[in-house]
Amino acid sequence: MRVRVGRNLKAFNLPGAMDQAERIKFEQTMLVAFKSLQDNEEYGGDIYSLTPDFGEGAENPNKISDEKYQELVDAHVLFKDMDADPYLKSAGIASDWPYGRGCWQSADKQCIIWFGEEDQLRIMCMKKGTCLNEVFDRLKKMLDVVEGIEGIEFATNENYGNVTSCPSNLGTGMRASVHIKIPNLTADGTDAKAKEVCDPLGLSVRGTGGEHTPIGADGTVDISPRNRLFIKESEIIAKLYSGIEQLMAKEKEGGAAAEA
Repeated sequence: MRVRVGRNLKAFNLPGAMDQAERIKFEQTMLVAFKSLQDNEEYGGDIYSLTPDFGEGAENPNKISDEKYQELVDAHVLFKDMDADPYLKSAGIASDWPYGRGCWQSADKQCIIWFGEEDQLRIMCMKKGTCLNEVFDRLKKMLDVVEGIEGIEFATNENYGNVTSCPSNLGTGMRASVHIKIPNLTADGTDAKAKEVCDPLGLSVRGTGGEHTPIGADGTVDISPRNRLFIKESEIIAKLYSGIEQLMAKEKEGGAAAEA
């Protein structure tokens, strides 16, 4: 189970309009928030930064090696090289790579905050299990801790909600998803049957590595509601729960038909 939100701070330009100096300043601003999380018994954790230096010879104490970066990418803790993405480059979002990029990860590995990706912040909670409220409630608690720090105010619009780089994330900026095995519905090696079930429910079907990636060899797919705008966060979770119920009912029907 995974719930994430995209957030940007009022005091800074969106990533596509930032220059290298502003990216460094943003990272240094967020270090205060990360320190608060590290000092909190519930979170603790570590900061992993890709920024080579903080300018004018100032060292970055959280800089990691190339080997450690690849290890974190392979473990899905950190995002891939943005400079290799033509869409992010054309939008200016990948500019100045790798300055101002990295993440904080909690001691229990269940909470992660990316900084410097598509949005200034991608704040996420994840956990193995079936109770969606556990990750949703923990994310809300973590958001309150971060926004409660002096000088950190999320960028919002009274009509559209949270301001994000990609228009598809406007509103809640939230994506709730689960990785779930549906071997019967994916027996043909594609997610076509899963999409037939999910599309009318307003759910997206993706590969386990995210958008435009293949489904798992064991039939594992990523399911999430499409809506971000003009919907409440609690409604997103409820829609996901209801959709999974219906999807699993179809999965069982497929299994029963195969046995017959």
